[in-house]
Formats: sequence, C-alpha cells, structure tokens
Amino acid sequence: MAVGRAGAGPEAALVERYLKRLRPSPRLIEIPDGHGSPAEIKRRETIGLIGALPARSFVVALDLGGAAPDTEGLVRSLAHWRETGRALAFVIGGAEGLDAVVLARADATLSLGRMTWPHMLVRAMLVEQLYRAQAILAGHPYHRAGRPA
Repeated sequence: MAVGRAGAGPEAALVERYLKRLRPSPRLIEIPDGHGSPAEIKRRETIGLIGALPARSFVVALDLGGAAPDTEGLVRSLAHWRETGRALAFVIGGAEGLDAVVLARADATLSLGRMTWPHMLVRAMLVEQLYRAQAILAGHPYHRAGRPA
C-alpha cells in the first residue's frame, strides 16, 4: 500500500517486474496524494491508508525510525510475521511521511536506511527485498550472501 500513483515510468516497470515474481502475487493499493498544508496532507493520506488496510492485517510501516535490518534479518522478520497467520500489509507514506495514527496502527516499522529515498524507488526497493527474501527461504540462488572477493 502506497501513497501516490506510479504512472508508467521506469520505477513502475521495476516494481511490476518483482511483483510478478512473488508468490503469492501481492496486490498494490495506491492511495491518492493529499493536498493542502503538510498537516492536511497527512490527515487526508491517513484517512485513505487506514480505510484501505485489510481487516486483521499485520501492518509493516516503512518509516525512517523503523528497524533497519540486513537482508538476512529481514528474512527472519518476514518468517516471524508470517507465523502470525495474518496477511502482511506494507505501508509506504507520501512526501510528508506517515502520520502518528498510521504508525500507531502498525505492528512493526521498517526502515530502508537513514537516507531519504523517492517514494517510487522505495516501492521498487521493498518489493525487490521481498523477492530476495522469498528466494532465500526457497533456497534459490538469486541471493549471494557475503561480500564479493
């Protein structure tokens, strides 16, 4: 689930490429960007995000203050989250970030590092890491552990 519309750019194509590889195939829900003051933007986006969250889902909010695991750490977290038996819902905010209401609803928070990334790239980076985690769990050679020699 993400704020904003992807359009038809290269980022959207990259996201689509990894979405097609994931099993089961995730559904991307796009929430319109809010308009107005920063507070009004967050308010509007929060209404859209909270309203679109699947009932009983395990919500993982992408936030700068979240845990920043390495790939293997993400694999362990995903395995643990899946054990809850609840559908996973990843939430990516808009330019103003996620409101405290969304963060309070989240069962976990995840950071892709301390740098600020364009929101469309965050989608691509997240879905690639989800595919990578799936490959690791399946014993597929997509992931190369360690550093190159």
